[in-house]
Amino acid sequence: MNFDVNYMKMALTLAEKGIGYTSPNPMVGAVVVKDGKVIGKGWHKQAGEAHAEVLAIDDAGESARGAMLYVTLEPCNHEGRTPPCTKKILDAGITGVVFAMKDPNPNVNGGGGNFLKTKNIDVVTGVCEDEAAKMNESFIKHSLTGRPFVILKCAATLDGRIATRTGNSQWITNSLSRRFVHRLRHNADAVMVGIGTVFADDPSLTVRLDNFDGRDPIRIILDSKLSIDEDAKILNLNSGADTIIVTGCKCLETKKTILEKKGAKIVELDEENGLIDIDALMKVLGEKGITSILIEGGSRVSASALGAGVVDKIYFFYAPKILGGDDGVPIFRGPGPDTIDQGIKIKDIRVKLFDDDVMIEGYIN
Repeated sequence: MNFDVNYMKMALTLAEKGIGYTSPNPMVGAVVVKDGKVIGKGWHKQAGEAHAEVLAIDDAGESARGAMLYVTLEPCNHEGRTPPCTKKILDAGITGVVFAMKDPNPNVNGGGGNFLKTKNIDVVTGVCEDEAAKMNESFIKHSLTGRPFVILKCAATLDGRIATRTGNSQWITNSLSRRFVHRLRHNADAVMVGIGTVFADDPSLTVRLDNFDGRDPIRIILDSKLSIDEDAKILNLNSGADTIIVTGCKCLETKKTILEKKGAKIVELDEENGLIDIDALMKVLGEKGITSILIEGGSRVSASALGAGVVDKIYFFYAPKILGGDDGVPIFRGPGPDTIDQGIKIKDIRVKLFDDDVMIEGYIN
C-alpha cells in the first residue's frame, strides 16, 4: 500500500488541537485521503465525544468509500463511551488504514489493527510513531502503569534561587515564560504545590491567558498538618476544577469538615519523616484518572518528588539574574547525593529562549 508521511503529519497537527481537552483519552487526529486528495479531517475534541476517525469519515461522507484513512493512534475495536471505530471504518468502505502507533493499553494493543486485517483492510503502522508517542506521553504512561506522567517545573535565577531570603519571587522570569507555564497548566490534568508555596504566594493555580479558552487543572496541595487557611485564594475560586488537599492521617476532623464545606477534597496518606509519601500519592491520583501532573514547587516538594523517583520530565526556566548571596531559597531543599555521578541525569535535552529567559526541557534518564 502506498502512503505519504505528509498525510500523517497533517493528522498529527489536527491531534494537537485537542491538547488539554481530551484527558483521560489520548489526542488523536485523522485524515481521509482519496486519489491523492484530502477529503475528510477530524480530531478528538473531548473525552466522551466522537473519535477522530469518526469525524474524519463523516467529513468525507460517501466519498470515503475506497479511500485511505490516516490516524495517529490505532483505531479502537472495543465498545466504550462510543462505538468501536473499526466498525465505522468498515461501514464507510475504507480500504486502507495507516496509523502512527499502536494503542498502548496492554488489553487492546494491536486489537484494532489485527481486526481490520481479518476484514481484508490494508494496514500500515509505525508512520511518525515517535511524534505520536511524544504527543501522548501522559496517556501512554497512565495506560501502562496506572500512574500519572509527572512534570517538574521551576523558575530560578542563574545562581539557582527561586526566591530571596525574604521569600520574594515575583517575578523571576519574564511574561513570555509565565505565559508558557500557563499553557503547561492547561495541558496537564493537575498542578501540585506544597503548603509553603500557598503560604508564601497565595496562588490561584488557574490558567490565565488572553484570547485563549484555557482549562483549569485540578489543584493539589501537599499539607501534612492541614494548616491551610480557609481564606486562601485557592479555596475561594470561581473554577470548574477540583482542589485536592493531601494530608497526614491524623488530621483534625473539625478542620477537615470546614475545608470540605469550602469544596476541597481531602486525601489522607501516611507520612514519612513528616512529609507526604509522594510515591504512594501518585498511585492514588492515578486511580482517580489523573494522567498528568505539573509540579510547581516549592523546594521541599520538588526535592521529595525527585527523591521518590516519580518525575518523568523537567522544565527549568533560568532568568538572567543573580542574587549573589547564599541565603536565598534554593531550587531544592534537603540532602543530596555524596558524589556527582550519583546525580540525576537528564536526556533528550531541548533548549528554548523566551526573550532573555532560557528554558531547559528534558527527561529523567
